[in-house]
Amino acid sequence: MARSAPRPGASRRRSPSRRSFLRTGLSLSTAAIAPVVIPGSALGLDGTIPPSERVVLGGIGIGNRGTYDLGCFLEQKDVQFTAVCDVKENRRAAIKKLADDKYGNDSCATYRDFRELLDRDDIDAVLIATGPNWHTTASVYAARAGKDIYCEKPCSKNIAQSLILRDTIRRTGRIFQAGTQRRNLPHFAFACELARTGRLGKLQRVYAHPAGMTATTSGWLPEEKEPEKDVVDWNMYLGPAAWRPFNAKLLDGFNFEKGGGLVGGGVLEWGSHCVDLCQWAVNDCPPPVAYQPPKDGQIVCTYADGVELIFREKDWIPLGSCPVRFEGENGWVEAGDSGKLVLSSPELLAGRTVEEIDGYPATFHVRDFLDCVKTRSQPKGNADAACNAHIACHAANVALFLGREVTFDNATNTFVGDDEANRLRSEALREPWRI
Repeated sequence: MARSAPRPGASRRRSPSRRSFLRTGLSLSTAAIAPVVIPGSALGLDGTIPPSERVVLGGIGIGNRGTYDLGCFLEQKDVQFTAVCDVKENRRAAIKKLADDKYGNDSCATYRDFRELLDRDDIDAVLIATGPNWHTTASVYAARAGKDIYCEKPCSKNIAQSLILRDTIRRTGRIFQAGTQRRNLPHFAFACELARTGRLGKLQRVYAHPAGMTATTSGWLPEEKEPEKDVVDWNMYLGPAAWRPFNAKLLDGFNFEKGGGLVGGGVLEWGSHCVDLCQWAVNDCPPPVAYQPPKDGQIVCTYADGVELIFREKDWIPLGSCPVRFEGENGWVEAGDSGKLVLSSPELLAGRTVEEIDGYPATFHVRDFLDCVKTRSQPKGNADAACNAHIACHAANVALFLGREVTFDNATNTFVGDDEANRLRSEALREPWRI
């Protein structure tokens, strides 16, 4: 029988945390009459991490990208991966084998329903790498269950979900890291620093690269024979998304249900990378207030202070994927995934050497998340930053879809005097999923 979804806002009485239990047990052990032999691993000897300092991790929706992320987590000595949930039997088996082989045991538990994983009191944090139709819903359920969250991007399907995710993280006090790993790469960080600190002069424009400028409504494909539930749980795969018949292309389609009933395409997919960096460059301020439809290969969005956010597909310096460019009155900087920077003047370096890291590894971002889980400080890709960047992408996508300018009010989080645009702010969620 399928489990019923918990009531929105319902609280769950929490047992003492694993770390508190271990610390309490250690203090009580001083009263023991007989001597106790404690293994060195429990005390953190020989380079090991004691259990009280380990972050116990579960994984939800671990496919290709999730497996890569998990590999970055498993590199960290203070991580203990203990459970995986996936709607696909072969993925559950593959991740269990990966974990069991690493730890030399048979302890990694498997689940088809992520709520069973979240019920476990011994799990501190979760890696969410499902399809985008699940990102916000699974993150909200995890936060309400008391788990810290590392969630792949795009983190939301629409503006309303972006706000719900942000507000839930604020209310529950959980640590949330969007998988925008470029925030923890040195050359991107330096480029954003130049923009934020005024080294480029008064900032005028920030440029993001979309991998295409299309926005359509998501549709159906011809019905195919649905696998057995234990092999592929199609109903759970759809989750809060609108029901449609099984089709293997939808099952493995990376862009399935991405963007509020709209297929967000490159504006949302790459925007969740590139616009996030642009938002960092403008000090993570509220998103732009005016959005123009495409013209001459560009989508121009304008912040309240007049700075322009420009989606541009062409005319980039060849610096690799995910390029960004920041222009001020006195200079400019451009960066991409090659790890290299191009500057309008070498004086902008001010004698500094910026480390070049080719590609876009997530290891540094994962480490930032784990450190913040322990210190309870805000990670680089926190929920507030993710919310602003995603709203900018969703609003640009609305202008693209409608083919006309839209104006967004950051005080009310609505489009000004535009019922048609406001209907695209959200979408109905399929029963029983409510956030």
